[in-house]
Amino acid sequence: MKKRIEKDSLGEIEVEESALWGAQTQRSLENFPQDVETMPKFLLMALVNIKKAAAKVNNDEGKLSDKKKDLINYACNQILLGNYDDQFPLTIWQTGSGTQTNMNVNEVIAHLANKKAGENIIHPNDHVNMSQSSNDVFPTAMHISSLLSLRENLLPQIEETIAILSKKEKEFDIIKTGRTHLQDATPIKFSDEISAWKVMLERDYKVLKETSQSLKKLAIGGTAVGTGLNASKTFGANVADELSILLDAEFISDDNKFYQLSSKSSMVSVHGAIKTLASDLYKIANDIRFLSCGPRSGINELNIPANEPGSSIMPGKVNPTQVESITMVAIQVMANDFAISMANSQGQLQLNTYMPLIIYNMNQSIILLSKSLKCFRENLIEGLSPNKENIEKNLENSLMLVTALSPKIGYDKASKLAKHAFDKGLTLREANNELGFLDEGEFDKLIDPSKMV
Repeated sequence: MKKRIEKDSLGEIEVEESALWGAQTQRSLENFPQDVETMPKFLLMALVNIKKAAAKVNNDEGKLSDKKKDLINYACNQILLGNYDDQFPLTIWQTGSGTQTNMNVNEVIAHLANKKAGENIIHPNDHVNMSQSSNDVFPTAMHISSLLSLRENLLPQIEETIAILSKKEKEFDIIKTGRTHLQDATPIKFSDEISAWKVMLERDYKVLKETSQSLKKLAIGGTAVGTGLNASKTFGANVADELSILLDAEFISDDNKFYQLSSKSSMVSVHGAIKTLASDLYKIANDIRFLSCGPRSGINELNIPANEPGSSIMPGKVNPTQVESITMVAIQVMANDFAISMANSQGQLQLNTYMPLIIYNMNQSIILLSKSLKCFRENLIEGLSPNKENIEKNLENSLMLVTALSPKIGYDKASKLAKHAFDKGLTLREANNELGFLDEGEFDKLIDPSKMV
């Protein structure tokens, strides 16, 4: 394979002739694990947009010529079109500041710009990275990519899931047995049970949307340690304004860059809201798992779609595969939350050096949950239907309807009635006939499920 020589402050290094990166990217490739997790594309595209915005601001401030600004802009646009995705091969398991990925982006932009110019006039550090440091650029890209991914992926999926649950709530206006501790309890409307699922998602959505507003505050302009050395006082604010235009989102340069460099608490807060969503989705999925169990030997109050054969040995078996998928995803998201929280706690002095781990887990949680929620909604929730026969049978056989008798005959007699029915295998009506606590008219008046919901 043909090689060329690239140089950096450590000297010369061989790079594949076809590669668009330079010496620092190559050193990272050779020094860290390969064929493992790589930087998320959302983050890389955010970095490219930052370089594009920075070039314009540096040009406006008279620090970068029109020609160099245009060349950097051209290179950034080529990358944003998706033409060079294979030129960003670096793993997340690199320096904790993300410096090598920042330089990977700088080097590819410089290479493309110089190829367009026909001469080497764009330097990855002096021009593409002008007025910046990896220490403010990388966390800025983390905020941008997370906010945009939430907006484009997860939030719309939550909205659509809330809508289908609202539809099911109207359809499932049926009285059924309530359950606490996985034991029979007093009656409830199926619509009310579904309303709890809907409100979980509505409130999770609200918290996530509100919490994500903290991602609008950017570290850009802080450069190496938060002081803004080598950048103008207005650079951060101007880049944030330019990014707002480029990405159709509101961004501002945080007034305390020391905080933005040393802490990633905004990422922790946002992912905490995502974790809460995951835990509620786990609960909803588990409810469906229990309510659909059977079909002959379980509760079987919900019919679930048969998406694929459930067993390689048992013909006709249907399993709640969508439930199993989304609950595994939920567990992964919860694990990611622990990793992000731990990584944030390790921000020593002026810089957090666990940023690649944080953004990888954040990106995975958003994308995984978005895709899984779509499948869960389309392949399970939309196809749910009530098994009215089993619902009525379970309601009729429920001993906890006896609760409605307590105000009339007292707790002790009501307990005795329920125990007698259970021991003898009787219905409450049959047990009451034997014990004679109430005449039939009074019993029918009090044991009316429609009055208990």
